[in-house]
Amino acid sequence: MNFEGLDPGLAEYAPAMHSALDPVLDAHLNPSLLQNVELDPEGVALEALPVQESVHIMEGVYSELHSVVAEVGVPVSVSHFDLHEEMLWVGSHGGHATSFFGPALERYSSFQVNGSDDIRQIQSLENGILFLTKNNLKYMARGGLIIFDYLLDENEDMHSLLLTDSSTLLIGGLQNHILEIDLNTVQETQKYAVETPGVTIMRQTNRFFFCGHTSGKVSLRDLRTFKVEHEFDAFSGSLSDFDVHGNLLAACGFSSRLTGLACDRFLKVYDLRMMRAITPLQVHVDPAFLRFIPTYTSRLAIISQSGQCQFCEPTGLANPADIFHVNPVGPLLMTFDVSASKQALAFGDSEGCVHLWTDSPEPSFNPYSRETEFALPCLVDSLPPLDWSQDLLPLSLIPVPLTTDTLLSDWPAANSAPAPRRAPPVDAEILRTMKKVGFIGYAPNPRTKLRNQIPYRLKESDSEFDSFSQVTESPVGREEEPHLHVSKKYRKVTIKYSKLGLEDFDFKHYNKTLFAGLEPHIPNAYCNCMIQVLYFLEPVRCLIQNHLCQKEFCLACELGFLFHMLDLSRGDPCQGSNFLRAFRTIPEASALGLILADSDEASGKGNLARLIQRWNRFILTQLHQDMQELEVPQAYRGAGGSSFCSSGDSVIGQLFSCEMENCSLCRCGSETVRASSTLLFTLSYPDGSNSDKTGKNYDFAQVLKRSICLDQNTQAWCDNCEKYQPTIQTRNIRHLPDILVINCEVNSSKEADFWRMQAEVAFKMAVKKHGGEISKNKEFALADWKELGSPEGVLVCPSIEELKNVWLPFSIRMKMTRNKGLDVCNWTDGDEMQWGPARAEEEHGVYVYDLMATVVHILDSRTGGSLVAHIKVGETYHQRKEGVTHQQWYLFNDFLIEPIDKHEAVQFDMNWKVPAILYYVKRNLNSRYNLNIKNPIEASVLLAEASLARKQRKTHTTFIPLMLNEMPQIGDLVGLDAEFVTLNEEEAELRSDGTKSTIKPSQMSVARITCVRGQGPNEGIPFIDDYISTQEQVVDYLTQYSGIKPGDLDAKISSKHLTTLKSTYLKLRFLIDIGVKFVGHGLQKDFRVINLMVPKDQVLDTVYLFHMPRKRMISLRFLAWYFLDLKIQGETHDSIEDARTALQLYRKYLELSKNGTEPESFHKVLKGLYEKGRKMDWKVPEPEGQTSPKNAAVFSSVLAL
Repeated sequence: MNFEGLDPGLAEYAPAMHSALDPVLDAHLNPSLLQNVELDPEGVALEALPVQESVHIMEGVYSELHSVVAEVGVPVSVSHFDLHEEMLWVGSHGGHATSFFGPALERYSSFQVNGSDDIRQIQSLENGILFLTKNNLKYMARGGLIIFDYLLDENEDMHSLLLTDSSTLLIGGLQNHILEIDLNTVQETQKYAVETPGVTIMRQTNRFFFCGHTSGKVSLRDLRTFKVEHEFDAFSGSLSDFDVHGNLLAACGFSSRLTGLACDRFLKVYDLRMMRAITPLQVHVDPAFLRFIPTYTSRLAIISQSGQCQFCEPTGLANPADIFHVNPVGPLLMTFDVSASKQALAFGDSEGCVHLWTDSPEPSFNPYSRETEFALPCLVDSLPPLDWSQDLLPLSLIPVPLTTDTLLSDWPAANSAPAPRRAPPVDAEILRTMKKVGFIGYAPNPRTKLRNQIPYRLKESDSEFDSFSQVTESPVGREEEPHLHVSKKYRKVTIKYSKLGLEDFDFKHYNKTLFAGLEPHIPNAYCNCMIQVLYFLEPVRCLIQNHLCQKEFCLACELGFLFHMLDLSRGDPCQGSNFLRAFRTIPEASALGLILADSDEASGKGNLARLIQRWNRFILTQLHQDMQELEVPQAYRGAGGSSFCSSGDSVIGQLFSCEMENCSLCRCGSETVRASSTLLFTLSYPDGSNSDKTGKNYDFAQVLKRSICLDQNTQAWCDNCEKYQPTIQTRNIRHLPDILVINCEVNSSKEADFWRMQAEVAFKMAVKKHGGEISKNKEFALADWKELGSPEGVLVCPSIEELKNVWLPFSIRMKMTRNKGLDVCNWTDGDEMQWGPARAEEEHGVYVYDLMATVVHILDSRTGGSLVAHIKVGETYHQRKEGVTHQQWYLFNDFLIEPIDKHEAVQFDMNWKVPAILYYVKRNLNSRYNLNIKNPIEASVLLAEASLARKQRKTHTTFIPLMLNEMPQIGDLVGLDAEFVTLNEEEAELRSDGTKSTIKPSQMSVARITCVRGQGPNEGIPFIDDYISTQEQVVDYLTQYSGIKPGDLDAKISSKHLTTLKSTYLKLRFLIDIGVKFVGHGLQKDFRVINLMVPKDQVLDTVYLFHMPRKRMISLRFLAWYFLDLKIQGETHDSIEDARTALQLYRKYLELSKNGTEPESFHKVLKGLYEKGRKMDWKVPEPEGQTSPKNAAVFSSVLAL
């Protein structure tokens, strides 16, 4: 409300004058109101005023029901009916807030909001109340607790607020702007300029925002842009109040007279349909407040400051008989409000009294109010004393209130871990006397413990605590971080993001080789190490890349695309986003628990060792199934079945499959034999008690043979006996695989102790064997890693460090016997000299397998652990990447790649480095397979294809596919642009110095890809404009920047040319393989999100063509305006427009630089560009008539074609 025209005496009011009121009666107070009212020394009434029981309310006619003192002598500045509960809120000039419950006005809460300023507006929300003072917005619970306190600029003078939705608030005042506040983040999101300053009243309908100004004007503003749509010049002096209902706006105010401002008795009424004034309404009171009270008709309530109230229709005549009087204690009414139900009116006067008028004896403030919570009575005196020294004292004696809110003791999952009580070990007497029948054991009860009872222990003893899954305490001391014993190169690596994202991150610091690492920030990237293992198997790399089928989500196809990127990379990291996208869509992966939530992956909650072993089995099975489909795809002509496959089997089956005979012998004598095959084996460890400290020696070959030729007793169905019987099951090998895959299954302390014990025994035997020839230190530096794989290496005898924690052999020898048996033994180079080369023995069923890769689980409590791989990279890979011929072991830890000594690949310190997967390959494996890669992608992928969208019509086509005579050649130009949507929002944290640190970038997905012809008669006409269908949930379509709208990617309702990501990916892959040059703006990010690796000589990026070193990058919009005089990207981005503009900019670059022959003259052009950009603040002036490449003649030719 505007107070300029009120009693001048109020302007001199100072809250400090009333800070110490004596408990005496004010001269203006009616003594009958203060019966039984007790005043405290602060001068505040402590109880509500009583109301006589004889008050009679006539139905349908407003009469006074109650009066109450909010704060004695302090004027009421604002009143507000709660929109959620049956409460009335009152704010005073002293900054104090008081709430009253129900029509009886029982005092509910009372608290100080501001110490010096008056409360100017109150707004109720679901969880609390908003209070607006001069330069402060405070959100408080109904009981008085502060939820947030938002300080505005001290120069602000706020008067009004408007809640536009549940989380957005507008605040206006005497300044020339209106602030928009986001209540979720408690931050200012917008600042709207106001042409006429002084916004003291705001209202909202479904068409406009209405702003009342101190100058007497009312402006109507657009709900979206907040721009002025219309303006009413209501009063010449000042505006007092206005209200809107339906198509009518009514206002009251002050007019300018010779003596100053005078209250105008004419209400101005406006018709919002025609945007003009209708006949003013003359009233018989001096209007200071007005409200529409639309019960049966659109009644107006007009109230004067002296207490007169008149009801009338806004389009009729005012009747003096409709006037009633409010009897204020003070001389003036200061505030007025109407309840949401229109059954109650509230008035506040200048002496701190509140008057409630209703039209029924039992009114309700809201149509549907929720129940109000009241403070519970104190229960302390009635509770029995509790003796905490008694362990068996039931805690249920303490009454706890029933609540739906989160308790303080309910820790979030990120800060707590479930710690179930471990089952006690089985009594040794039970184990000694137990008899097994099948797989069930029976034993007499030794009666050493009470029946159905277990002793309660707060702390478990060390001997019963299985600490294998925990990281041992650092030997340095408790103050040291527990991960320090993990070698630095084995720790989990993370990417530090900056404002430029990944552009300034130094990947070369982690990888000085020419092999490509894999980025870890993608969901379910825990399998990066296994992808590298499969890639460095030369037959797998070649055969997978020869595969292509028409399935949309085929893991073999996506893995082949990823291998192609790893081939092209020269040390730059790649990401498996498309492969992992397809992986997440496989139902079997989800059923096996291989799809991790982001929170579980970041915190390391899942058991990574078990997870990667399940993933290993899943990927081999899935690749085997995908490559068994030998039908020729129709969508991708020329991508027929591989020449390496035989009917009924796949190349994966030929490489990994082991054919077996499973024999089941029942005790009745019947034997059942069935043939089967497996793609991998799981180690089965010998049975033994942990108490056996003698350290019995087992060769790895013994354990492996036991795991392959597994003999076990189990219950099985016997057809002869026609029931389940104990059977002896044996497994015989018929054919050995070319690649032997082993899951180690070290999942508990028992298996870890076995590996540790065998490594200690092997170490003692090696020391004894070599005698005094072992050196204490290594005789060479790891920096000289190129010499490590050569036969002329300087290492003669191993050092002590190299022999520690080693049980795994580098080679094993396997021989098939005539009676279907299998002999397995460890194999060394000395054995080869004794027995002869392995190639000659293969004719007799003897095979030598060499260790090729080990995948290990790194235990690190601080980071949650990680998975890394040791891989022996073969000669062919070094020949392609480095031009040298040798073999070398490397550590692959996501994007960290480092050469290592071969002994490090088989050293497992079980305290932090646990083996998970082993890969052994037959010697001379590569010579058994044709390793030529024939690109299965043919030019036919660029021809016309059908859209997935059901509603797509020819009239909506925005591109013309290439004809056969237009097929691109090497060196041709292609304009490219892509648009993206967001799948997961960015995760960031705010540092103490106010800077933002990106923890995890937003996950983007390509939504539209456009390719434009770069030469020929149809130059500038797109030949690819594909919208990419996605099955994943999109959190932000980024419409302002991408032009993608909800529904564009939905095949059911989209009108665009919709296709799969794989289909468009194949088109781009063909263009890359054929050698075209891509022209675009910011192509590095486009290719990164599409998940393509493009050679640098095939990319012409206008971001870098028009860039000076150590200067900012320039937007395409500014470059187009400066060089081409084009105004693009008006409201949204369009990929056709951007790709065509980038082509034109490249032509301009060639023109200005004389085809790159005059760099000095082009440097001057760039200096002029940057000078102009700084002057313009890099903003393009607003266009008078929008001009863009879409309106050019070339676009009309598209429509003509």
